[in-house]
Amino acid sequence: MMAINSPSRNVPKSEKNGRHIELLPRGTCGAVSTLKWSIIEPILRYLEIAGEVNNIIRKYCANTQLSITKMSVCLGKNPLYWRLTPKFGTMNNNEARNGRCEPKAHGVLRVVLSAELEHGSIALESVTNEVWGLTRGEARQRADTYQRYHIEALATEEIWKIPRRFNVKVGKFGLAKMIFKEFFQYFGHWETVFSRPCTYGVFSGPIGGFSPRPDLCVGCLRCEVQHPDFVTVTPNGELRALGDKYLTYQHIYTIDQEAMRGTVPVRGQGYRGRFGGPGFDGMFTDMSEIVRPSRDGIHGRELIGTSVDIGAKPMHLEFDTEGNITNPPTTFTIQLPFIFDAPPTTLESDAVARIYVEAAEQVDTLAILPAKSIERLGLAGPNVVPIVTCSECSVGPGTRMVELAIWNHETYAHFAAQGYAVGVRLEMTGEWLSTLLEMQSAGVTIFHLLSDHHGRSGDGRFLIETLKEAHMALVERGVRDEVTLLGSGGIAGADNLPKGIISGLDAVGLDHVLLVAMQARLSGDMQSRDTVTVQLPKKLDEAWAVQRLVNLSCSWRDQMLEILGAMGMREVRRLRGEFGRSMMCSELEAEAFGEIEGFPGGGR
Repeated sequence: MMAINSPSRNVPKSEKNGRHIELLPRGTCGAVSTLKWSIIEPILRYLEIAGEVNNIIRKYCANTQLSITKMSVCLGKNPLYWRLTPKFGTMNNNEARNGRCEPKAHGVLRVVLSAELEHGSIALESVTNEVWGLTRGEARQRADTYQRYHIEALATEEIWKIPRRFNVKVGKFGLAKMIFKEFFQYFGHWETVFSRPCTYGVFSGPIGGFSPRPDLCVGCLRCEVQHPDFVTVTPNGELRALGDKYLTYQHIYTIDQEAMRGTVPVRGQGYRGRFGGPGFDGMFTDMSEIVRPSRDGIHGRELIGTSVDIGAKPMHLEFDTEGNITNPPTTFTIQLPFIFDAPPTTLESDAVARIYVEAAEQVDTLAILPAKSIERLGLAGPNVVPIVTCSECSVGPGTRMVELAIWNHETYAHFAAQGYAVGVRLEMTGEWLSTLLEMQSAGVTIFHLLSDHHGRSGDGRFLIETLKEAHMALVERGVRDEVTLLGSGGIAGADNLPKGIISGLDAVGLDHVLLVAMQARLSGDMQSRDTVTVQLPKKLDEAWAVQRLVNLSCSWRDQMLEILGAMGMREVRRLRGEFGRSMMCSELEAEAFGEIEGFPGGGR
């Protein structure tokens, strides 16, 4: 146990310009033979000298036979006006309040670490380290190495165009009759006679309404309202035939537009979807900060972080007798809160595997693929996660993480011993929660939960409920911050991402939406993972497909930033398991109308 003596009032005049701290031992300590200054020095360098020093020394020197008779840390400027910052050197309090981080050449800090050590009856020499702050040029050079994360979106063409939204039918006899009538009625006013009634260009072809352009129609119905006798606008049945009852044609059309341009799809016509419903439609998110006056956009001065940590996150560090860490974290960071999950087993395409890997590398996320495909195509790398079935599977160089197709303790121990972050894919069927807790007890720290493509577990419950159950089970064990929860299935739109994270996920897996972004056609039983049929474009260009996935990532990230900004949150990590940031439609309706006779129940 060590005490901190900080004589703030009775400081000699010679020490008035600094802060002097003495760490005095109380008794002897226990089991390391050397003191690791290489560990203590960089930590002290960036900490404001206060009670934190005591915690650090106790943490790294507790259980040691060395006793510290005296240690002092001195800052070469008045601590009331100067402090250390790891990126910019120094700044005074006024500049800190104004948000300025420009380093001052005259504000260089001098940090002196000094300690006198004893080892038994043998007195050791004192150890003194001097660390100087950064000069103006060095600070600027250091600051320039930090880059703000950005995804470059580029507009792409359509290779396999999805069906248009509306069909426009114009009666040629009625149109000719109207033109003949207006020819005499507005004779001489030829601009009026030959004007087009559509601001979107549906009738702006060489022969006008005699050959309309329905691809440009947005369904405003102006033409039909003005000329109901010979103009008819109807929804296109071919578009409505795409998808199924969960991944609807509206989702497919929106995803296609996002992948084409990489922007947030805004039409300026207001929200035309339903308020409430099954699945993710039954969750409303917090918008309490949407009108705060200091806001200058999601890409302005207020940086909002979307990076997440994957892997084991121990709550404390442990050291051996040499002072080395015995439980080094296997955590790594990706820049997006979503990953690219493996394509359906019914789709065997080397091109799709290469596209996933290239896009994942460009946006710095993970692409999960079967280990055999990775080995055959030579795709191993830090952004690629192989799905392994046995300990004999090869994962290739540069791999940071592997996923087990099924839980096997021997296979897990084999890859964990090699330093990989090891996750396990777990379908939410049967006693899946008991299996999850059993794996956590065995040391597993990454769980990839799988529902069907409609977001349903084996007992028919939706993702929101099952994810909350898994999250709270880990919270009750006191290990939620030590593990990573991934989840795939049921993600059909950008708004599903924050809702999945609110329900307890650290990162969300994308599956069918990636294929839709590449303008693939899905058919068959789309709910099951093994029965969906995928038809890719005949002239699939890999570079084009990669850019489409990059555009989709850009659009979905921007929409995530909008949600976080509306909540007043500065990073997506804080959103995980924040149930209070959401409201359930069923609960709100039950609270409002539950006592009314004949009320069928909320959320219907």
